[in-house]
Amino acid sequence: MVARPTRKRMYRTMQGRMVDIEKLRASNEHVRAVGNMNVNARGDVLGPSGRIIESKADVITKYYEQPKGKADDTPIRRKIPADRKIAPTPQPSIQRMTPTASKPDAPTVITTPEKKGIDAALDGLE
Repeated sequence: MVARPTRKRMYRTMQGRMVDIEKLRASNEHVRAVGNMNVNARGDVLGPSGRIIESKADVITKYYEQPKGKADDTPIRRKIPADRKIAPTPQPSIQRMTPTASKPDAPTVITTPEKKGIDAALDGLE
């Protein structure tokens, strides 16, 4: 069997010019790609100064070495610093006053917690 020669990918633009896409890709493969992934056009991971930290081949081998579909037996627990611990929020309580036995005609007074925020602003708009 005879190997076929690699054929050039020539494309005609809308203006009628011929563009060799493979040549264009090869000439720009070390240029930083647009986006937030910090890679060049070839796929190598770049550092802050534009140096190659990890090649595309290393990234691919790491990806395929990781086991898929398996959960770890021991979960990773992050330690929360003492200054970032969240205190529990106090729950508002409704206090109800019951009438005393000496005053049978006294109405039952129900006190509710003070309204704040949007509830206080919307209180008079009913």
